[in-house]
Amino acid sequence: MNTTIEKYSVLVFDCDGVVLSSNKLKAEAFYQAALPYGESAARALLSYHIENGGISRYQKFSYFLSNIVQGQPGPSLDALLNTYTGLIREEMLTCQIEPGLKALRERTPAARWLIVSGGDQKELREIFISRELDKLFDGGIYGSPDTKDEILARECASGNITGDALFVGDSRYDHIAATRAGLDFVFISQWSEFKSWKCYFQEHAVLCIDSLSDL
Repeated sequence: MNTTIEKYSVLVFDCDGVVLSSNKLKAEAFYQAALPYGESAARALLSYHIENGGISRYQKFSYFLSNIVQGQPGPSLDALLNTYTGLIREEMLTCQIEPGLKALRERTPAARWLIVSGGDQKELREIFISRELDKLFDGGIYGSPDTKDEILARECASGNITGDALFVGDSRYDHIAATRAGLDFVFISQWSEFKSWKCYFQEHAVLCIDSLSDL
């Protein structure tokens, strides 16, 4: 791929692990929310969460109830979601913002910027407004319950994503979703929980960088 960032008319960013240093706090929240089912179940959910970076909390907790603790007494899906949301809300307002974000925005003034995340869309928009990041993303801030595949397909069909477009992500699913949508992809490693990223992206000839500052 051509690594000259100025060639892209659209830049699509994942949120957790790319724009915000929020991967670890979300991992801990999944573990804590699942603890009423026991430590073993909570560890199993944590492993599933890390192995499936980029998909929504709705999918992860649904999998947890259907496949890890099926038939066991404990909190419902709604209760798990509410606990998780309560655990992360304040943390998301204070976790580190990628230091190179605003410099990259200044370098790409003509590009349309979007967030396409596995995080809850309403929650993301509130956080970005509170942290005064929303104005950077003139193409919109999008998240679950729609999947990244669904969001990218919709935004491409509407013309919001058009021309040369780059997805900046930190997970296997980010790469898969970007490829399905016909977007170029670059992997950010600094906060990623994708343990086998070096082998995976070497096989797929994907550009890997430490942080947005490297763009």
